[in-house]
Order: sequence, then structure tokens, then C-alpha cells
Amino acid sequence: MLPFLRPELAQLKAYQPHPPSPHPVDILDTNESPFDLPEALKAKLADEYQHQLQANRYPDGGHGALKRLLVDYVGEPLTRHADAPALTVDNLSIGNGSDELIRSLLIATCLGTGQGILTATPTFSMYGLLAQTLGIPTTAVPRQESDFSVDLVQAQQAVDQGNIRAVFMVHPNSPTGNGLTDAELDWLRSLPSQILVVVDEAYFEFCQHTTLVDALTRPNWIILRTFSKAFRLAAHRVGYAIAQPELIEALEKIRLPYNLPTFSQNAAQVALANRPVLLETLVTLLTERDRLQAELQDVAALRIWPSDANFIYARLTSDGQSRFGASMDAGHAAVHHQLLQQGTLIRHTGGGLRITVGTPAENQRTHDNLLAVLG
Repeated sequence: MLPFLRPELAQLKAYQPHPPSPHPVDILDTNESPFDLPEALKAKLADEYQHQLQANRYPDGGHGALKRLLVDYVGEPLTRHADAPALTVDNLSIGNGSDELIRSLLIATCLGTGQGILTATPTFSMYGLLAQTLGIPTTAVPRQESDFSVDLVQAQQAVDQGNIRAVFMVHPNSPTGNGLTDAELDWLRSLPSQILVVVDEAYFEFCQHTTLVDALTRPNWIILRTFSKAFRLAAHRVGYAIAQPELIEALEKIRLPYNLPTFSQNAAQVALANRPVLLETLVTLLTERDRLQAELQDVAALRIWPSDANFIYARLTSDGQSRFGASMDAGHAAVHHQLLQQGTLIRHTGGGLRITVGTPAENQRTHDNLLAVLG
């Protein structure tokens, strides 16, 4: 290892994108939308790049136009709460994907303090990975296998030890698809003000469950969202955070200047302006999710859990595992590998298999390929 590098980097592994495949595959491993932008919107963006965007100028470093559109979109649910505070641009911070915002939160709360974060496993891996790159400790408590709710007894014990500075929860959780329960929300609201509560709502558009009022009324609460899923802009890497102005101001101090390219900002603005068109695919995706989930429930080799997102989580049953003559994890790895050979790429993660909902044709191939692999 190079002598000027931090020694602990030797223990880290770089994030691995899609594994290479010698043949075309259905990409169902990263929870992207299977539907590209409509050609008319692509043409609009191309025209903006051709005639309006000045490539020699830096982007809008304050993301002003995008924030103003987000105020209208994000604030829509608040109309149902008469006593909810108003949402303004001061409640928003824009990131180069949610990953940048997660990293900024880790820097703002934990870096150099000796204190760490709390997660509940299985969950989104980037919380722990980003913390590890910064030398920040991660405490992971288990989830109940029946419904993947958080073991709140162990979570509270971890908090009582006094070393937790931030708690990260996904709502609904990835890879398991379950939303936060009333008990989990009550526990998060009970946490002392010196602990930051991060609720990642990357899949909000699929479930319509939000903790927005909490983020606007609690100084230690922040929501993360993304344009990469329902809005079909994974290629543009646009994420945003919602919190009270004091916390947003801290994120703005840490954020790199000009962090989001002009073209990505323009794409997000076009998406918000045309959201009825873009979000109409949600009906198809949710219908397809429920159909595929129901069909896989009949496969004896698989156990399927309910999902509030655009993916399905599965694990092999003992019957399914016995077909591979190895450990459960090795069985999942074998299924993942054999599906890839069949042309279906899913994610082997969290002690199971996460299957992104694709187009109707992709979902049919997923079903057929799973039956072929599982006999």
C-alpha cells in the first residue's frame, strides 16, 4: 500500500456497479425506473443544451430555480395539515445524489468526535460504507425477520451507551421494502435533540408515506429524497434534503461549490414541471409489483415479504436452500449467478435477494427465469 495513504483504506472495498455480463440482461438490481424519459422531454433538454446552456459557465451554485420548484412539489402534502409550517427554499439543500448529502451529514455530525451512527440491518449499505471511509464507527442493530421492523430494545440500548450521534432509517427500507411502523416513529421522535434523525425517503413516490411535518418541526430531523427512482433521472444524480433552516445552513457550509451540473439541474426542473407525465408510470409499476409478488408467493422455494417500494425482497426457504446443498447465503449467491446467466440481474444483498420491478415483459422473464433456476 502506498505509504502516504491511511492504513485503514486497505480494509475497504470500492463500490461495485453492475457486474459484467457476456450477454444482454434485464437490469433489475438498482431500483431504477425501467422507463426512460419520454422523447419529448429528452428533446426539450437537448434544445436547452443546444441553445440556452452556456457550457463555459459554472452551474447555479445555489440551485435557486430548482429549489423554487421543489417548494411547490414537496409542499403539496402540507396542504392536508392545517397547522403545518410553511416550506421555503431555506428548508432545502441539493446534493449530487443522496450519497453526497449522506456524506455531508456524517461530516457535520460525527467526523472527529469519536462518536458514530446507528443503523438497522439489513438496510442501505452506503450509510456504513461512507462512515467507514471517514473513520466513523457504525452500530448496526438487527431487524425482526417476520416483518423487518427494528429491534427497538437493542436500538435504545445502543443509544443509552452515549456514542450515537446520528440515526439513519430508510422509509420504506431497502432492501426489505417495509415502511417505518408507528412504534419506530414514536421511538425516533423520543430521541434526544443531540442525536440527528435521518429519514431516507428515496421511495416516497411509491408509498406516499412521509415524515415531512417532523422534518419541519423538529430541529434534529432531516429527510433525504432523490430524483433517481420515480422521476427516472438516475443518470443525472440529483438528491435533496429537507430540514429546518439551521441544519440546512450547516449542510450548505460543507457542500462543495457547483456540486450539481447545470444539465442535471435543468433535467430536474423539467421533471418537476412535467411530473404528471413522468409519475403516471407509478400505476404500472405498483400494479406490476403486486402481480409479481403474488406470483412469487406461490413458489415454494422462496419467501416473499410485502413491499411499499418499487422492488421485492425474497429469501430462500429451507426447501429452496436444500436444492443448492450449501449455506443459505451460498444458495442466494447461486440463484443470483444463475439468474444472471439466464439474463436477469438482481441484487444479492442483506442476506437475501432484492428484485427491482421492471417493465411487464421484464417481470415476466424474471418470474420465468426464477422458476427455471429453482426447478
